[in-house]
Amino acid sequence: MSKQGSSFKDAMSNIFAFGAILIAFVVSKLLFDNIMGNPIHFEGGNNEGQALQGDYLGIIYRGGFIVPILMTCVLSLFVFIIERAITLTRAKGKGRINSFVHKLQGLLNEDKIEEAIEACDKQRGSLANVMRAGLIRYRDLQKDKELEKDQKILSIQKSFEEATALELPMLSKNMVIFSTLASISVLIGLIGTVLGMIRAFGALAQSGAPDALALAEGISEALVNTAFGITGSTLSIIAFNFFSSMIDSYTFKIDESGFSLTQSFAASLKKE
Repeated sequence: MSKQGSSFKDAMSNIFAFGAILIAFVVSKLLFDNIMGNPIHFEGGNNEGQALQGDYLGIIYRGGFIVPILMTCVLSLFVFIIERAITLTRAKGKGRINSFVHKLQGLLNEDKIEEAIEACDKQRGSLANVMRAGLIRYRDLQKDKELEKDQKILSIQKSFEEATALELPMLSKNMVIFSTLASISVLIGLIGTVLGMIRAFGALAQSGAPDALALAEGISEALVNTAFGITGSTLSIIAFNFFSSMIDSYTFKIDESGFSLTQSFAASLKKE
């Protein structure tokens, strides 16, 4: 893959991420204003009033303007969970990775390089792409009579490193979004909590009888934003750890297969 092709893919990935977050914000704002802010959820049919008892949509609406931002974080999280799930499923290939690795090892032991390349074409995915690049180099080096044995081994190792370097960015793409959402969801929720508590204490600080409605709104705003912030952060951490473990597993299989192929090639050179 050329540098221009890689740069184009990176640019498209950034556009997708920005567009997904922007769309998530628009959807969140529409849901907040038209669904949660619907007058039917409030006493007197006015969304400026107190939410009906037990009406959680109205209660969430009373959380204030921070709620759509937190909803954007949660919706964006679900979008990127779907994106990562699709991408990593494609990276896995068509069959089970363990079965594919065992099949390749068997073919290499029998020195069936062409059959191994065909198996990679059928499997597809990141591991298959890396192994295919190494196998093609393996086949070419078997015919090369000019390079020394050590140079051949270094050459096949380099082909693996180059192929792996092309696949890893695709595997880890957008992972930083999960870690970012895990951090900012709590912080944004904390901002909403502080604003709600300021409103609540402002109601208590009034002379005479405290404004019960303002006090209730302040507490609702604080609790709703806290709940959304913690939920978004928790889900982001779970998603990050889950996909990180999948990526680590793929990376380990790539390294294991590359080492196996290199060892097979070194053993074949000793027989010559």
